[in-house]
Amino acid sequence: MSATAERAGAGAEPAPALRRAVRTYLDHLTVERGLSANTLTSYRRDLERYLATLAGAGIGDLASVGAGVVEAHLARLRSGDDDHPPLAVSSAARAASAVRGLHRFALREGLAGADPSRDVRPPKPPRRLPRALPVDDVVRLLETAGPVAVTGAEAPLALRDRALLEFLYGTGARISEAVGAAVDDVDPDEGTVLLHGKGGRTRLVPVGGYAVEALRAYLVRARPGLAAAGRGTPAVFLNARGGPLSRQGAWTILRRAAERAGLPVDGPAAVSPHTLRHSYATHLLDGGADVRVVQELLGHASVTTTQVYTLVTVERLREVYATAHPRAHG
Repeated sequence: MSATAERAGAGAEPAPALRRAVRTYLDHLTVERGLSANTLTSYRRDLERYLATLAGAGIGDLASVGAGVVEAHLARLRSGDDDHPPLAVSSAARAASAVRGLHRFALREGLAGADPSRDVRPPKPPRRLPRALPVDDVVRLLETAGPVAVTGAEAPLALRDRALLEFLYGTGARISEAVGAAVDDVDPDEGTVLLHGKGGRTRLVPVGGYAVEALRAYLVRARPGLAAAGRGTPAVFLNARGGPLSRQGAWTILRRAAERAGLPVDGPAAVSPHTLRHSYATHLLDGGADVRVVQELLGHASVTTTQVYTLVTVERLREVYATAHPRAHG
């Protein structure tokens, strides 16, 4: 299918059979695969663009799609067109995954006799090592939120901010897991928290003494007052109106703390909620933790995902060797 042919059919409405197939596939991902709302939103957007490509080519059902159509669509994602800028490699890879998943599903459900995307290779994002903060930087970041003994009118939010940052670094939780945690998920006496991760998976992880202290101070001295302003929610972390703290709200708290700590908040080295997760994993491995234990703590389905952190520690070892060993150069 040529770009000219696609433009000629631009604006065509996707056939009902295509709409039904995509809707059924997304329902499958929601119910049986348990994908997150954010992932489903991205897949839905990616597949809407794919349906526009098929409609522009005059294709009315998935059984009529050939490998050339899939290849041309994925190529245009990277090159861009009159209506869309080029996608980054990571976004194009996600879109390719959505398209390939749709065709595999169609074959399995009998909606098509073949999978035209089977031999189409999606672009591979370049491997980027996670950025971990040095321990001293993490400590400075945490302390900018204020001591757990803080008092006065600003105490409730200061205690919440300190508890949130300690929680993120002390458990390695994703930001969605932190803001999604309920009060009943936290057991300060046992020093554990139940995290609700991707795909509906849960895991019980230990919480360090500093995080437990910060959580106790917040839950006892700050959260009741914040909750009184709301309508009642089981969420651990609340906003100033007593409602559940949003992901964006948590991001803002971290950004403010990073600015006060003198850490970058813009550019490729910017501190983000995931920076604390990366730091948690890297510092565990630096301390001698087994990679499979770290896998369980992070909630990774595969140890392969976790092993990228071992590359971080190897790079750090090389840096230390290069600066400290008398025979490292020359």
